[in-house]
Amino acid sequence: MSDLGAGFGYVMKGQRWVARRGRWFGFGLLPGLITLFVYAGALVGLGHGADDLVAWATPFADAWSSPWQALLRTALTALVFVLGLFLAVVTFTAVTLLVGQPFYESLSEEVDRGEGGEVPESGLSLWRELWISARDSVRVLLRVALYGIALFACGFIPVIGQTVVPALAFCVSGYFLAEELTAVALQRRGMVLKDRLVLLRGRRLLVLGFGVPLALAFLVPFAAVFLMPGAVAGATLLARDLTAPGTDAKPGGGPDARAAGDQPV
Repeated sequence: MSDLGAGFGYVMKGQRWVARRGRWFGFGLLPGLITLFVYAGALVGLGHGADDLVAWATPFADAWSSPWQALLRTALTALVFVLGLFLAVVTFTAVTLLVGQPFYESLSEEVDRGEGGEVPESGLSLWRELWISARDSVRVLLRVALYGIALFACGFIPVIGQTVVPALAFCVSGYFLAEELTAVALQRRGMVLKDRLVLLRGRRLLVLGFGVPLALAFLVPFAAVFLMPGAVAGATLLARDLTAPGTDAKPGGGPDARAAGDQPV
């Protein structure tokens, strides 16, 4: 359980890092602001249309008497919106990181520089960086979508669907959120997606301790925008420690493997 606390410690370290460097904090805000306006519109649309979607998906309940029809559809409407938020949290980071690739690469490099030691560089062009980031984000989102479908199906189970499922959704969201954030630093270290996932699986509780609090905080309106610079800084600190000499589960990668980008995932 100590790993959970240590993971949360990286969240706080990252926020303190940008708080002491106001220029980098402001620099890291820009991508999040752009993405926020797009996602706000999408969530408002989901809020207005979730009840119609549930009514269309549950025609068998049309003949149910009150209050059972209302209870079922209200619970499912809430679940749809929770799953929508779950997907928004994960995709928000992926899209923001893609939009802000040059911003966050520079911020992550500055963290490495400030902590001392080697400052890894990928040696790839910006367009190659963007392509690899976009491709890896799609692969991660496909995994998230599979979890989302399974969790949505489990949402029909009475009681469990309205209690355990949302909790699991936040754990999944937090785990993949941490993957997206650490990708900025780990990609510069030449690690392909397959190796990054192996590395993070070796320290699941640490990763959850970092990702779940951020996933919950990102649900607060506008919080994701203001927390993103510190989240990238904290993820870089986490990546540094995970790949430090002598740590467990450090997969091989290297710039050549990443540049090729052909490993199956």
